[in-house]
Amino acid sequence: MARKAPITLPEVNFSEEGPIRHLHLGSEWIQGSMLVDAPTVLVHEYIQRMMAWMLFMDPHTLNKRQALQLGLGAGSLTKFCHKELKMKTTAIELNPQVLHACRGWFKLPADNSRMQVVLADASEEIQQDKWLGAVDALQVDLYDEEAAAPVLDSAEFYANCRATLTEEGCMTVNLFGRSSSFDHSVDKIAEAFGEDAIWAFKATREGNTVVMAQRTPSRPKRALMLERAEFIQSEWGLPADKWVRVFKPVKS
Repeated sequence: MARKAPITLPEVNFSEEGPIRHLHLGSEWIQGSMLVDAPTVLVHEYIQRMMAWMLFMDPHTLNKRQALQLGLGAGSLTKFCHKELKMKTTAIELNPQVLHACRGWFKLPADNSRMQVVLADASEEIQQDKWLGAVDALQVDLYDEEAAAPVLDSAEFYANCRATLTEEGCMTVNLFGRSSSFDHSVDKIAEAFGEDAIWAFKATREGNTVVMAQRTPSRPKRALMLERAEFIQSEWGLPADKWVRVFKPVKS
């Protein structure tokens, strides 16, 4: 059997910009950020939008649900789901240096009974039996040091993502890219989830486009989404009322 070629992982470093600390993978591209004096605050608009799945679940039940992040970044989503939402939270990260950086520079807690980081290839790890039908919120943010397009972006990968979800579960994906890969990515997600399961934001000023796919397609009443948005905003400070205005089904 042929051996896999060894993977060369980029060096991890950080920079400071006033009160904000940024994570880099050996390039100028920002892979995640933290407000040094408020480490669980979600700094970037696209990271906040990765939480839009909250509109599709009763927010009072979140502390009984499972969150899974593919790609640790600066640990923002992992810290928020664990510390603020009190969810059972797991992140899957390929690069051990990223984990060391998050623990040393970005105030990520040590593994505990409700939170863990698994060092593994996300495409392989999510196929483990323990994840099948177990995840309520799957957040996918997988980029290398070039930040040109998602590292994992096939219909097969998205089908495996769908298989991890509970019936109410949702996947959010950051589709930032300098290449024109957005439509191709959405087509692949639609192949796995179905067109009527997909919602999307317009791109942020930085060029990040967050897309959500539901395990079970639904169209919640606007009044219910606004009620949940108000609770999310008052409880956790996320701009959820704006999400309701600008977050739309891809297929009307």
